[in-house]
Amino acid sequence: MGAVSGIVAAVAGLAFAELAAAAVRPESSPVTAVGGAAVDLTPVAVREWAIQLFGTADKLVLTLGIVAVLVVVAALAGLLSLRHLPAGMAVAGGFGLLGAAAALSRPEATWRDALPSLLGGLTAAGVLYLLVTAAKRPRPAGAPPGRSRAMDRRGFGRLVTGVLAASVAAGFAGRRLGAHGSAGATASRARFVLPRPTVPAPPVPAGADLRVPGLSPFLTPDRDFYRVDTALVVPRVDADTWRLRIHGEGVTRPLTLGLRELLSRPLVEHDITLTCVSNEVGGPYAGNARWLGVRLADLLREAGVRPPSRGGPADQLVSRSVDGMTIGTPVEAVMDGREALLAVGMNGEPLPFAHGFPVRMVVPGLYGYVSACKWLTELRLTTFGAYDAYWVRRSWAQQAPVKTQSRIDTPRPYADLAPGRVAVAGVAWAQHRGIEGVEVRVDGGPWQRARLGAADGVDTWRQWVWPWEATPGRHRLEVRATDGTGAVQTGVRTGTVPDGATGWHSVEVRVKALG
Repeated sequence: MGAVSGIVAAVAGLAFAELAAAAVRPESSPVTAVGGAAVDLTPVAVREWAIQLFGTADKLVLTLGIVAVLVVVAALAGLLSLRHLPAGMAVAGGFGLLGAAAALSRPEATWRDALPSLLGGLTAAGVLYLLVTAAKRPRPAGAPPGRSRAMDRRGFGRLVTGVLAASVAAGFAGRRLGAHGSAGATASRARFVLPRPTVPAPPVPAGADLRVPGLSPFLTPDRDFYRVDTALVVPRVDADTWRLRIHGEGVTRPLTLGLRELLSRPLVEHDITLTCVSNEVGGPYAGNARWLGVRLADLLREAGVRPPSRGGPADQLVSRSVDGMTIGTPVEAVMDGREALLAVGMNGEPLPFAHGFPVRMVVPGLYGYVSACKWLTELRLTTFGAYDAYWVRRSWAQQAPVKTQSRIDTPRPYADLAPGRVAVAGVAWAQHRGIEGVEVRVDGGPWQRARLGAADGVDTWRQWVWPWEATPGRHRLEVRATDGTGAVQTGVRTGTVPDGATGWHSVEVRVKALG
């Protein structure tokens, strides 16, 4: 009864806290706030390990882990309450204080963000008192021992059932209110029709997609595009109320724009491959899409910004998300002529919420953590010496151009193959330099030149394929690429920290003997 009391009290506390968070903002939820704080405090090596192990499910695993710890501690608090009720209640209330502290530590937090956790802590402590008091209620005098225990348990069970029912109702109401709160954002995206580009992208060249079974498609569908960020709850921003502020050093004409004002500028369509710095050699965190947006350089010039090469005082552009994430991008890179965009469209559709609706940054040639701010709300001009963005404060490099990489998509590692001709195929990328060649070798032998798919500019990956006459036995396939400057991809293996992994991707396969 003690353990059950603690767990039910925790459920009630979480349910009523979620109801309160629906009235404040989703990020103030105790689980979300604690999860966000945990992400911030997690050592880089541990976070990278979690990304590699769990992939895009890392946030779900973190949330489930927080809930599991809460259940264990709640059960222990319930057991403690049977011996010393005030101490157990203090543990329950302490979790509310922990959640409130975590909520207040989040970017963009206000005092209101602490309220859901405080309410949850008080609710848990009150429910724990109610249940433990009922569980410890003495037997009626003269009642048969067996019957009185049965009646006590029935009464306790009815009380638990009532608390759980109220908790479910509160949780359901919180979900409904939360959904209603984001309904405006959902409706604004549904109403949003992408304007026609002023500068449309040319059609994808014939032959860019080699259509080899098992090979990544040339354009990555939105649903398959990788997502790596710190948001436990995907922000849902109402496009009708969205605003972007541009200010800072060297800005002579500060700007504040709504979406309609932003879209009054010329719109450019461009194919760009994005890559996450957490992508290990051969990893999945790269995707290619057709983006639609406003040239960032044009917008900065409109605000009076000059790049450092032309005497501008700011060398860093700090972009800020609605959830407080900050990303620092070299001003020179976004104003050197590349198609750096404030994107509103992805593959012919408005940005999905998970990929930054209504507006995000896309800068070819830079890893996402220094260029690809989602749910954009602010651009501030400053210097690298004056300000460290979120990831730089966590041991990552200030500047991170994309490194030349290549990947074998097919055959898959440890595949069993029939002898004879096998299509070895994959993708290679060196954004803003382009790919000039890809080579494959077997078992450390001579490098063999692969056939490249047609190039769609220097900002996208290129597919490649090499026909291999497979012979029985175990074999190791390796790939390397040459970028548009003639530099060959290094074979030296390094990890992702501090500015991206290097090394040749390899897969081991087994070719069966005939008969």
